[in-house]
Amino acid sequence: MKKISILIPCHNEEKSLPLLYPELVKLMDGHPDYEWELMFVNDGSKDGTLQELKRLRATDQRVNYIDLSRNFGKEVAMLAGFDYVTGDCMVIIDADLQHPPTLIPELIRWWEQGYDDVYAKRKTRGKESWLRKRLSLRFYKILQSSSRFEVLQNVGDFRLLDRCCINALRKMRESERYTKGMYSWIGFKKKDVEFEQGDRVAGESSWNYRQLFSFAIDGITSFTSAPLRISTVVGFVVSLLAFLYMIYVFIKALIWGDPVQGYPTLVILILFLGGIQLLSLGIIGEYIGRIYNETKNRPDYIVREFNDDKVVNQLEKLKD
Repeated sequence: MKKISILIPCHNEEKSLPLLYPELVKLMDGHPDYEWELMFVNDGSKDGTLQELKRLRATDQRVNYIDLSRNFGKEVAMLAGFDYVTGDCMVIIDADLQHPPTLIPELIRWWEQGYDDVYAKRKTRGKESWLRKRLSLRFYKILQSSSRFEVLQNVGDFRLLDRCCINALRKMRESERYTKGMYSWIGFKKKDVEFEQGDRVAGESSWNYRQLFSFAIDGITSFTSAPLRISTVVGFVVSLLAFLYMIYVFIKALIWGDPVQGYPTLVILILFLGGIQLLSLGIIGEYIGRIYNETKNRPDYIVREFNDDKVVNQLEKLKD
């Protein structure tokens, strides 16, 4: 009998879990020809999420939970799930029911037909502001134009991954993670399934514009060196223009004897060149910062509890 794991990262989802769990039970009971595993990852929640997961675990042994020692972020929480799930395939969904569990049987159907990565593609983005939608689409266009592989638009983490994909993602231990790009990078046989994204049923999203901007920077710097190349090209063009302007001023003064004038122009040029230099240093600094974080070689996450077992050593778990 094939085993299917469902991975649910959780951060302050105390109100959502009582609504999500019955939907998952309905799904599992409706497909008894599979063995099921629910893997919840508590990513440093400050509400009663952990207590709710323990309650579910006490009533249903198909429920498993990983309690991280602090909030490491969704990307790392998913990596913890990759390390601990035991199924032949894994479905990643959000705890707020924006990803409908009723779509999972269709994902499984395509998986049974030989696809390794069956991803859900949004027809609509739910209740998002106009600005957030436009910024998201613009980000994907920028990333696509600067990457050497296809980055899918309107596609998130809601997908089914075969065990071969899970094992490939487990090998990618970088600390600055952009999993949506990793899905494309690892390749394998992919299939899209369209769906209508729902609205959050309870609680509030922990993603604000500052976090989304930081996430976008991580995505760009993790999968392309295009900003460094742009900085190089801009520096070359500005230097060339400055050299041509210097020749023009020199010839003008030599032939017509005009004194060198234009103090306001000189100030503007200095400020402009200074801004270009600071921007270039900032881009370089982003990449150096990521190199610095990778060289620390710290564990990606620390587990405080796994299914009522305290202080689980995830490094020993990986060796097994």
